[in-house]
Amino acid sequence: MTGFAPEWLALREDADAEARSGELADRARDLLAVNREPLVIRDLGCGTGSMGRWLSARLGGPQHWVLHDRDPRLLELAGASLSGVTVGTSGVTVETRLGDLTALGAADLAGASLVTASALLDLLTRDQVNSLAAACVEAGVPALFTLSVAGRVELDPADPLDARLQDAFNAHQRRDGLLGPDAPAVAVEAFEGLGARVETRPSPWRLRPGALVREWMRGWVEAACEQEPGLAGEADGYLRRRESARAVVHHVDLLAVP
Repeated sequence: MTGFAPEWLALREDADAEARSGELADRARDLLAVNREPLVIRDLGCGTGSMGRWLSARLGGPQHWVLHDRDPRLLELAGASLSGVTVGTSGVTVETRLGDLTALGAADLAGASLVTASALLDLLTRDQVNSLAAACVEAGVPALFTLSVAGRVELDPADPLDARLQDAFNAHQRRDGLLGPDAPAVAVEAFEGLGARVETRPSPWRLRPGALVREWMRGWVEAACEQEPGLAGEADGYLRRRESARAVVHHVDLLAVP
């Protein structure tokens, strides 16, 4: 799994919050309302804690967040930011766990009320998603995974190079056995195969011209060119043409209930 710069995570946080499915988050809240308090939430690949900042207010009540990440710098930022969060009259308590979250098993998730992650599943392999699903189901813990890439981008205005770049980017996402845009379907298959009830909802980024769409597009084009070097000669011209483009970047949110 690849690390991410805090600056990029901060730039995308508002777009992430707008895109995530409030409907699935509310379903998770209603499901957890029967659990004992405080809720124990395990956030896998927490980054700077944006999922916690978004979801904690929606869940309500006393909460204890266990933050997992392999990047100590991000983990420190996430722990500090969530430690100051208040939900109603209750404070959110936090602990951090540094390490490889793909090694977590059912025993590690025991006692959790909910497992959650944002923009994670597409960075995993099929075996890792299968293992994560098995851990959640065996532990009897619902899972809410948001913002898995769907492999589809809509750009306005359109450009003749769009489709070729999208295909190359999707191939780059699947390198070394990673799931990339196949992740939502694989996760649904994994959870349903273990008897869990699964719901999915679209969660598209809707990006207007500005810093985020420029930074996203630069990374999108760079990855496509890395996958298909023949595109490199057209990259600079393409980016100049797209400076005022709007983008819809499709994602999928998933709620699995054992």
